[in-house]
Formats: sequence, structure tokens, C-alpha cells
Amino acid sequence: MKELSYLNKFFYKYRWRIVPGVIFVIISNYFGILPAQVIREAFDLVKDNIDLYRLYDGFDRQALIYQVFGSSLLFFGGVVLVLALLRGIFLFMMRQTLILTSRHIEYDIKNEIYQHYQELDFAFYRRNNTGDLMNRATEDVNQVRNYLGPAIMYAINTVVLSIMIIYAMYSVNAKLATYSLLPIPIISVLILFVNKVINRRSERIQRQLSHLSSFVQETFSGIRVIKTYTREQDKMDSFKEESNKYKDINLNLVKVQAVFFPLIIFLVGFSTIITVYVGGLEVNNGNITAGNIAEFIIYVNQLTFPAMSLAWVTSLVQRAAASQKRINEFLKTKSEIAEGSQSPEIEGDIRVQDISFTYPDTGIKAIDNISFHIPKGETLAIIGKTGSGKSTLANLLLRMYDVDAGAIKIDGQNIKSLRMESLREQIGFVPQQVFLFSDTIARNIAFGLDTVEMPKIEQAAKDAAVYDNIIHFEDGFETHLGERGITLSGGQKQRVSIARALVKDPSILIFDDCLSAVDTKTEEEILHNLSRIMEGKTSIIIAHRISTIKNADQILVLDDGKIIERGTHEQLLTMNGEYASLYEKQLLEA
Repeated sequence: MKELSYLNKFFYKYRWRIVPGVIFVIISNYFGILPAQVIREAFDLVKDNIDLYRLYDGFDRQALIYQVFGSSLLFFGGVVLVLALLRGIFLFMMRQTLILTSRHIEYDIKNEIYQHYQELDFAFYRRNNTGDLMNRATEDVNQVRNYLGPAIMYAINTVVLSIMIIYAMYSVNAKLATYSLLPIPIISVLILFVNKVINRRSERIQRQLSHLSSFVQETFSGIRVIKTYTREQDKMDSFKEESNKYKDINLNLVKVQAVFFPLIIFLVGFSTIITVYVGGLEVNNGNITAGNIAEFIIYVNQLTFPAMSLAWVTSLVQRAAASQKRINEFLKTKSEIAEGSQSPEIEGDIRVQDISFTYPDTGIKAIDNISFHIPKGETLAIIGKTGSGKSTLANLLLRMYDVDAGAIKIDGQNIKSLRMESLREQIGFVPQQVFLFSDTIARNIAFGLDTVEMPKIEQAAKDAAVYDNIIHFEDGFETHLGERGITLSGGQKQRVSIARALVKDPSILIFDDCLSAVDTKTEEEILHNLSRIMEGKTSIIIAHRISTIKNADQILVLDDGKIIERGTHEQLLTMNGEYASLYEKQLLEA
């Protein structure tokens, strides 16, 4: 229960829903045990009236006795039906309070997990796969809800019903009650033993389900590559293997439950045999009536449900504990990037001072003692080989990661002192790997805005040289894109991504190799538009093609995380170094 103690705050929040539910449980169980006492009276009535009926054999009074006997049985039958109806009403009210409360708590937990995911840093998502993240917010939460609703409801019901029945049994005959309840301690020991087995196997089930979810998610995301390389059968075989593992682990749990439940039923049935035998002896001794045996048999059979539900509840609690443990692991994970406190208007003066950065999960040093200054309104271009640290530098400027050494300052303020939301709202970023949402083109472009303003969206599309493509679609800007923007070509996706950054009208623009998928003519058109848009804005352009960056105010050449050359296009050509060599190669290719 240590892991499940996290949920106590929700019980307090919804206490005025839970308390009436508990009251309804008590009332419903009270009406549940009363029929046994009514049947006892009816049983004794039958026995006494049969004897009386035989005694008056041949007398006129016999018909009257028969009439009274019949009407009394009808009355007792009616009472049992009324009690059953009353119990049903309160059972309905019990479920409407406790089960509905569990749904409210499930809603709160999912929102809490999703919000926490949003607050975690980029490094967290590099360490964890999407399938596992999804599984903890869906399947694990569902297991926890089973504890919050059915498990707690039936646990309270079991305890209340058991106390009422045991009290009623001992109030009738202590000796018979003791013998009837002898198998209960055996059930308790059995449950304690099986608990540990269920818990271990439940954890394994959830872990394997995460593996399976991750595998499926990755397969669907990479379906184009799978089909291109005709690896469908290979993936199918791998899926069967993962599914078989999940099936086998589930079967291991089912095998335990398959033995567990029948054993409990046998022990409860054994109690019935003891009740009949010992009850017969007590009737013979004159301590109880025959009706009391019937009453005890009903009580013992009513204890079958608590015993059964106890085993089921135990299974639900153990599975919920395993799932809550997995949820807690993520909820206790804190972002490695500390939130700042200031939200100034950014002018755009960027100063990078002796920064270094090593990826914590791989140990690769991506940035090594880099310094540069971008005055407000100027354009910095960064070029270099793959893996030289260009994209890492862009991520550091956005505080996706924090530098290990040195400082990044904007308008003289260390970006660590700025609120991340404020910083990122004022930066327009076009990533190297374009991601578009499964939504309309208009809403994808307006993603950084609070409202969809079509004039702004259309102008941004024109500036990104994608407007003509969009209006030729049947639904224009209302064209619904497939998952990850699969409806569009690579170049169209890049231009929509550029429009998404431009529509924000940010103080700083960062383009991370965002023109690699467009042709030279389209690139020239976009760069011409950008030169107008970037006027007065601080811009950083990361590229592989020199044609993209040659007009920048300052160009940095990176290699292995270090700046090996810097200057304007003309200055770098006169150095006759790495930049000049790259320029000559690209001229030859052209």
C-alpha cells in the first residue's frame, strides 16, 4: 500500500462523495442479512405448523391452520422480496457514488500525468520511449482506477458484510459460529501467500505491455521504411514473439488465480458441511432450532461472496500497486532544467560565453568552449559537417538542455533566469526534423498563436513560399493532414514549418537546416522573403548549403563541437580553409 498512498489526496478531495457511498454500503448489507432471519422464522413456522396440522387431523380447525399457514408464508415471501428491492436500491446508489468517484479520480490522474509530461525536459524524452509513456498514462491508470472503484467498493462491502454476518452468527450460537468460521484463517494465510506472487507477475505484465506498445507505435511510425525494405514479415514475426511473451506472462498470473479461486470456494463449501453437522448436534441438544441451521447456511453462503471478492480485490490491489509504482516513478521525475522567474520583452542581443555541453545519456561532448556575439537585428549563420554540434547549439539557445559550463545571455540576462515559456514564446524555431500535427494546415501554421487568424496565416504561407501549393488543395487551408503531416511532401512540410515560425512574429528566429528538402528556385524565393522578414530581428540560420547562408552578417564553421572558422562569406573564402573547400565542392556539384 506504500505506492498507493499517493492516491490519498484524491480520497480527501472527494471525501463528500465517498462518505455517502460507505453509508450506502452499510445500509445495503443490513438489508442483505435480514432475509436470513426472515427465512429462519419461516422455516420454524413451517416445522411448527406441519406438526400442528397433523395434530388437528380430522378436525375443522385443520382448515383454519392451513389458511393461516399459507398466508404467513406469503407474508414472509413478500418481506424477502421487499428487502431484496431495498437492498438493490442502495446497491445502485453505492455504485453511483463510489464507481463514479473513481472515474473522477481517473480523470484527475490522467490530467496530472499529462501535465507532468509537459513540464519535463527534452532529455527525459530521449531516455524514454513513446509506447512506455503512453502505457503509463492509459493502461496503468486503468489498473489504478480498478483499485479506486471496484476494489475499494468491494473491500468495504466485504468488511461490512463479514462483520454483520459474524455478529449475527455469534448472537445465535457461539459454538456453531466458531465451527462454521474455522476455514477463514486458512483463507487469510492463503491470500497472504498468493499476494506476493500476484504482485510480482502483475509488474512483469505491465512491463511487457509497455514493450509491446512501444513496438507497435514504432512500427506504425516507421511503416514507410518497413514497406520500402519489405520487412513486413520480419516485423510480424517480432510482433508475434512480443505478443507470446505477453500472453505467457498473463497465463502465469491466470494459473495462480485458477487455483486460488476454486480453493476458496471449496473452503467456503466445507464451512457449509460443518454448519449442517454441528448444527444438527445443537438442534438435537435443544440449543437452537432447525430454522437456525437454515439461517446459518444462508450466512455461510453469503460469506462466499466476501471470500471470493477478497481474492479478487487482492488481485486488483496488487495490480494497481504495481501500476502506481510505475506511475510514481515518472511523477517523481523532476526536470533537470530549473525554471527561471523573469519574463522580459526580448530585444534580441545574444551573447554566448565559453559554453560547453555533453549529452548526459551518451557522454558525447557536442559543444566545446564556444563563444560568439549576435547584435540585435543581425543574422548569424552556422555551417559544418553532420555531428559538428549545430542542432545542439540551437537546442541550448531554446533551453531544451542547459549548458554544462559558460553562459548564454540574451539582452545581458542569463537565459537560466528567464521563464522558459516566456523565452520560447519570443523565439521562432524551425527544427531540422519537421513535425506536423494531424490537423488542418491552417491550425498547424497557427500552432504558436492563441487564435486562428487567417490573414496572418495566409501571409506567413506566402512568405514561406507554400501559399500556392495550399490553395491548389481541394480544401485549401482546411486540408486535413495525416499523421506527422504525411499528406504533404518533404519540401511542403518544411515550408509549412517555416510559416508556423513566422506567423508568431518573434524577436529571434532560428532555422535549423530547414531548406534541405526544397529546390534551389524555391530556396531563393524563401530567402528573399526572409531577408525582408528578418529585418530588425536577430536570426540564426543553420545549414549545409552555402547558398543558404552566404548573405549572413557573420558565419561560424563548426567541427567536432568547436568553432574552427568565423567571418563573413568573403572573409572566409580568403582564408582558403574548410569553408572555402566546402564552397568549391558545392560549386562543382551545382
